[in-house]
Amino acid sequence: MKNITSPAFSRTPSGPERSYSIVGELNVDVRVSANPYGLELDGLFGMAARKNKKRGFLFVSKLLGKHLPVHPSLSLASGAMLGVLYAERILGRSVAGADGDALREAFESREGADRYYRERMAGKIRIDEPTLFIGFAETATALGHSMFEAFEGSAWFLHTTREDIAWRSSSVDFEEEHSHAVAHRCYVRDPGLFRDAARIVLVDDEITTGKTALNIIGVLHERFGQREFVLASLLDWRSEADRERFAETERRLGIRIRCLSLVEGSIEARGMPPEENDAISREDTGSPCEIRRHDLSGLFAHERAPDAESGSGEGSGTAYLRHTGRFGMTSGEGRALDAEVSRAADYLQSRRTGRRVLCLGTGEFMYVPMRIAERMGEGVYSQSTTRSPIHPLRKEGYAVTTAYPFEAADGEAVPNFIYNVEPGMYDEAFVFVEREYDARRGASFERALTRIGVPIVHLVVFGK
Repeated sequence: MKNITSPAFSRTPSGPERSYSIVGELNVDVRVSANPYGLELDGLFGMAARKNKKRGFLFVSKLLGKHLPVHPSLSLASGAMLGVLYAERILGRSVAGADGDALREAFESREGADRYYRERMAGKIRIDEPTLFIGFAETATALGHSMFEAFEGSAWFLHTTREDIAWRSSSVDFEEEHSHAVAHRCYVRDPGLFRDAARIVLVDDEITTGKTALNIIGVLHERFGQREFVLASLLDWRSEADRERFAETERRLGIRIRCLSLVEGSIEARGMPPEENDAISREDTGSPCEIRRHDLSGLFAHERAPDAESGSGEGSGTAYLRHTGRFGMTSGEGRALDAEVSRAADYLQSRRTGRRVLCLGTGEFMYVPMRIAERMGEGVYSQSTTRSPIHPLRKEGYAVTTAYPFEAADGEAVPNFIYNVEPGMYDEAFVFVEREYDARRGASFERALTRIGVPIVHLVVFGK
């Protein structure tokens, strides 16, 4: 199957230093200072240029299932890996069967990833002190959820959102300055979760400077008196100056911040990506496509606007799934989600006809599609649409080769993209939309789906 992983760029032969020549004059040097499980960088990320003057490069994760297709069990296992690291480093416990060899096997084969993930879910880590896990939108919503799912007991989960939900008040607002979309909001059902947690664990796919984490930490400390924080990520590239900023924040606020990551080091970037030109272009296959539609709203519990609950009908299109973590959830609600996912996977598996299948989440709606994909059998890959604007380029080792832009189908005036789908890669695709779907607003989205070169596309809607 083509383009499931991207080879590494030209680099130094071995050791902690690697130099990535991305495109034009844009280069990134990486120095690894800690890699406790001995993981290969080539299995963690590729690199690409992004359309952002604040930061012109992007570590394109091979674990997240966002820009690159992944085995769903590997992506889910990556969050469980952070859970194991948390148990070891923060709780001071060893986890049976979760050593470096098991981790490396998870990276090397689907069977290893399946085994690691299922063992972690069968042997969840008991957590007794109230702990709130917060995944950062949009890329780390599934990562944060899968880390949370590694635990049982007094664990709660919430993911931030870029969406403006008019019928709820955000308990916490903060910003991510370097991003293409800076605002984060937290629409938790019970704001007491922030106050009652003995520790708050912030989950992101990558820490470059840590400013986003410090922004929310400052708000949580000021508003709820929180003093105990952990920042968990797949990659931690903070410089010495960034680390000193963390230490200064601890001293100034009288708080504690501990950081966990699978790989730790530092980076140095030089140059900026070129402007759009003939060498950086989007794909336009024009391939025929049959769209089959499925409504799974009856299989899931929903969170909706009060006027919709009263039967006025004015809340149409505002329903979200209850158990995604967007409004906060407990371990018990995680078990309810397990049953919902099982029913949905059984239904969609019965409609599957292809040997090579893509399961495509949309935006922040990543974890539920990934869980369904993990239960749909062999030959299934998972990824998601994204707001992140990236330069696609056909170059050896470059991580993003195709891009299909479209307008958001949920009414927001926000450009979205599907990356790294090549004609002939898949026989069939299942595309997952959380909210009620309006075909008129989704016209741009459906045009993009007809261009990705997949002959059969199942449009699966969960909202009602």
